Amino acid sequence: MTRKVELKDHQREIYFFRLRLFLGLGFVAVMLFILLLRFFYLQVIRHDYFETMAESNRIYVVPIVPNRGVITDRNGIVLARNYSGYTLEVTPEKVPDMEAAIAEIGKLVEIKPKDLRRFKKLMSERRSLQTLPIRTRLSDDEVARFAAQRYRFPGVEIKARLFREYPFTDVTSHLLGYIGRINQQEIDELEEQEQATNYMGSDYIGKTGIEQRYEKEMHGITGFEQVEVDAGGRAVRMLSRTSPQSGKNLTLTLDAKLQEIAVQAFGDYRGALIAIDPNNGEVLAYVSKPGYDPNLFIDGIDSESWDALNNSPDVPLNNRALRGQYPMGSTIKPFMALAGLHYKTRTPGYSIGDPGYYTLQGSRHQYRDWKVGGHGRVDMFKSIQVSCDTYYYGLAIELGIDRMHDFLEQFGFGKKTGIDLEGEVSGLLPSTAWKMKRYQQVWYAGDTVSAGIGQGYHLVTPLQLAFATATLANDGVAYRPHLVKEIQHAANEVQTQPQPLFTLDIPPEDLDLVKRAMVAVTQPGGTAVGASMGASYSIAGKTGTAQVIGMKQGEKYNANKISEYNRDHAWFIAFAPADKPRIALAVLGENGGHGGSVAAPIARKVLDYYLLGKVPTPLKKSDVKPGVEID
Repeated sequence: MTRKVELKDHQREIYFFRLRLFLGLGFVAVMLFILLLRFFYLQVIRHDYFETMAESNRIYVVPIVPNRGVITDRNGIVLARNYSGYTLEVTPEKVPDMEAAIAEIGKLVEIKPKDLRRFKKLMSERRSLQTLPIRTRLSDDEVARFAAQRYRFPGVEIKARLFREYPFTDVTSHLLGYIGRINQQEIDELEEQEQATNYMGSDYIGKTGIEQRYEKEMHGITGFEQVEVDAGGRAVRMLSRTSPQSGKNLTLTLDAKLQEIAVQAFGDYRGALIAIDPNNGEVLAYVSKPGYDPNLFIDGIDSESWDALNNSPDVPLNNRALRGQYPMGSTIKPFMALAGLHYKTRTPGYSIGDPGYYTLQGSRHQYRDWKVGGHGRVDMFKSIQVSCDTYYYGLAIELGIDRMHDFLEQFGFGKKTGIDLEGEVSGLLPSTAWKMKRYQQVWYAGDTVSAGIGQGYHLVTPLQLAFATATLANDGVAYRPHLVKEIQHAANEVQTQPQPLFTLDIPPEDLDLVKRAMVAVTQPGGTAVGASMGASYSIAGKTGTAQVIGMKQGEKYNANKISEYNRDHAWFIAFAPADKPRIALAVLGENGGHGGSVAAPIARKVLDYYLLGKVPTPLKKSDVKPGVEID
């Protein structure tokens, strides 16, 4: 056999070996280069970012919520305050079985059905990762019991909180408002205002009233702590601290005792009362009856309490003083008299014969006076004293609705007063242009007749009427109604005094005539004779009755045959002492009937306390005969 010898090409093998070697080395070099580039990117270019990330893992920033400002009345009586307490809070994302957890917690801490209802309501409104209270105001024993078993409940913890409290409850509810848990809409608004950082860690914000209007001042400035934590998230040491700045305290113009007296004076009646110092616009009393307990809303009101408030026929959540709009009735007459003098359609001595009704020229319809048979001969003074409707029916026709509108607007009717509360409404002061725009209808003479006694389209708030009365009492010098007397300032800041809003050009003799007639209203022969009986000071006032439902031609009003909520509203405006007023007010007795029998007695009780320090007894519905008709 012949043996085959295989010859190798060593040069070729060496060539491919070296080629593979160079390719391998090139690949390794490229990968090393990429790695070095990545290292450079991470260590140099992105150094600040990753340093911050590392630092944030090591350092935890804890917001420190500031103390909310305290609210006091003009005499230093506390109306809204803070107190410390413990609350049991749950982070739902960290609780695997909520029902089981609540059942176990209930063995250590009492959880009432209303607590569960409130917790479920908050769950439906919550923000992501927000803790929710399942029990508030824990006792020391409850804190100790739960703390010993804390390890069994991941996502549940005890927190020390500052709680808001309103010691006067429903007496100041519509004035102060309340704070409540922040919702998503409010968060969005804070972000738009670039205030979200200042609310880190805060769960509460002003919702209504003074709490809402002065939220920025009372909230304060949030502080922060930088805390070093270990890998388990436990605090090791505090690195730095920026202390929070407490919110500013507010001193109100309100007299808390007068406020209590005013609320008590209403007794069983619903309504509103605004009392103002006409010399500076300070609101001395602000009543909307009935009120509610604002403490219910702080941690979220339970559904049972909410239903009771929301479905009550007395509508306790309605801020009648600020947002209630009512016909002004005969309280318009002093202002109408001034309009007649201003436009020279009437003189003080001009008189009419009142047969008890007014008939428009060319019409058979009779607009009746409140007094059957009329008041006889009536001049301007007597027209106010006895509240003669017939006199003002004719005056309204002579003035015309547009001149009435222009004159009454000067006293603030038909527009907001600008009081330091949110949500004020403007009422309604009608005119020919308004009716055409609103209803695409012309203005009729019959509309004017009704407007002359404050009926028809006229709508006014108790606050507007009090403001107009204060302006009249102060001889046409008007001050904007305000509730905050002073905001806590630094020592070098000066609290400015209120400045007049405007001054009306009304002849002194015109004002004197109307004021003297208003004093006569509260004396024998007037519609509110009982209002000044036995008083050691003089009262200038005007009664008013505002219809809720219309009456047919010739039909006589009888409150005993009408449901309570359809009865007329009772008005009374007043200022005292009449010669040098210190207080002006407007009182509304909602569905109370007649101003002289319901609203005037309430006003007298308030005036007696403010001027004499006399504590009155509440007015009872059983003391008033609803069938008696007097304007």
